[in-house]
Amino acid sequence: MPGTRKLGRPTAHRMSMLRGLTTYLLENGSVETTLTRAKEVRSLAEKMITLGKKNTLASRRAALSFITKEDVVTKLFTEIAPKYENREGGYTRIYKMGPRRGDAAEMAVIKLIED
Repeated sequence: MPGTRKLGRPTAHRMSMLRGLTTYLLENGSVETTLTRAKEVRSLAEKMITLGKKNTLASRRAALSFITKEDVVTKLFTEIAPKYENREGGYTRIYKMGPRRGDAAEMAVIKLIED
């Protein structure tokens, strides 16, 4: 079930981190992070893209309340969401990269799918 991983952080810190990762993913197209964070970011990013597909004032305001950069919201509604208008979910893909050198945490890259 998405949204149930605590990631070893208090709620406010966890949500701030996930908002930042989601913003970065939508801005650049891919993010390298740990596997559990990538799984959490996947659900949040897909919800933002679904909001972008609706393209109403209410959905734009909902996206602005979560995404930390206004120009990323504009990019979401003008470039990213129209690209997936015929797709019913599954906008991201997670690739496992192996363990991190310092602490052996499982690393992954999360990318937006190119159609």
